[in-house]
Amino acid sequence: MISTKQGDNGKTKLANNETVYKDDLHVEAYGTVDELNSYLGYAKHFLNKKEKEIIENIQKDLFRVATELAKGEKFINLISKEDEEKITKLVEEYEKKVNLNSFVLPGTTKESSILDICRTIARRAERRIVSLSKRENVRKELIAYINRISDLLYIMARYIEKDNITPYSAHK
Repeated sequence: MISTKQGDNGKTKLANNETVYKDDLHVEAYGTVDELNSYLGYAKHFLNKKEKEIIENIQKDLFRVATELAKGEKFINLISKEDEEKITKLVEEYEKKVNLNSFVLPGTTKESSILDICRTIARRAERRIVSLSKRENVRKELIAYINRISDLLYIMARYIEKDNITPYSAHK
C-alpha cells in the first residue's frame, strides 16, 4: 500500500529501518535528490537523443545516491570515483563545444531553462548533503558526484543554447 499512514506523525523510516523526523538531514538530502531526479525526467522531454541518454543515466545514478543518503548502502552499488570521472569527461566534452567567456543569463531557450532549474536543484542537493556531512560521515565520492552533475547540467544548457547565449556582465 502507498498510504500506510505511518508518516502522519511527522516521522519516516530510513532504508535501514531507523525512524527519523521528516525534516531530518537525511530526508532533506535524499528528498532534494528525488526532486532533482523528477525535474530531470521532465527535462528529457525537451532534449535530443544523446542528451536524453545522458540524463537517463544520471537519473539511475541518482537512485543510488538517494538510497545511500537514506542509509540503504547495503542495497546498492555505491557511487564511485569512476562514476564521478564519467561525468567529468562529459563536462570536458561539452566545454570543448562551447566558448564561455562571461556570465550567462539563464533561460535563453526552454531546453536550457529546464536544465538550469535542474542545475540549481543539484546545487541545493549538494548543500543538503554537505550539511549532513557535518553531522556524520558522508563519502566524498557522493559530494563530488553531485557537484559534477551540476557542472554538467550547466554546460549542457550552454551547449543547447550556444547559438543564442545571452552574455551578462555585472560591471557598469
